[in-house]
Amino acid sequence: MILKLYDNNNDPKDLQRVVDVLNNGGLIIYPTDTMYAIGCHGLKERAIEKICRIKNLDPRKNNLSIICYDLSTISEYTKVENYTFKLMKRNLPGAFTFILNTSGRLPKIFKNRKEVGIRMPDNHITSEIARILDAPILTTTIPYNENEDIEYLTTPELIDEKWGNSVDLVIDGGIGGIEPSTIVNCVNGEVEIIRQGKGFLIEG
Repeated sequence: MILKLYDNNNDPKDLQRVVDVLNNGGLIIYPTDTMYAIGCHGLKERAIEKICRIKNLDPRKNNLSIICYDLSTISEYTKVENYTFKLMKRNLPGAFTFILNTSGRLPKIFKNRKEVGIRMPDNHITSEIARILDAPILTTTIPYNENEDIEYLTTPELIDEKWGNSVDLVIDGGIGGIEPSTIVNCVNGEVEIIRQGKGFLIEG
């Protein structure tokens, strides 16, 4: 099922419909400021396990990422040092994934990993969903085979054609991008760009 949403002036009922899917343990595909992604309620372990199966992710080996609505929410689920907080404040919302130490408030599926990726996309649709949900959104880019037509990564109708039966809702937020986020490792107080993507980091 596909649902059209816009940057502004969405019907509150449509936004609530998305949040209801997440609260009920469902999966959504939605736009970010980089690429289309699969997401679920970040505190619902069974939903997270579904996404891990779709992406062939092993939580014991692969870092998982969550979307947070604002910096205070990030502080609830991670250990944020002062310098890291200032760095994120300068760069978020934006096309970054910050790797931080977890605070222990995330589900058991995260327990074998001491780190978690944090995203705060510069995308109003995603931001509004996170705000209304009032919880983190587990997020990962939709699977993509290099032999496929790139439109299956960017075009909502084709994304729905391929993945609509694997998720509960596909959000059409317009044509998506193909460049991933920039990954910034901030564990142990150090700042290291481990993947340069769309975002260009502004340091002090």
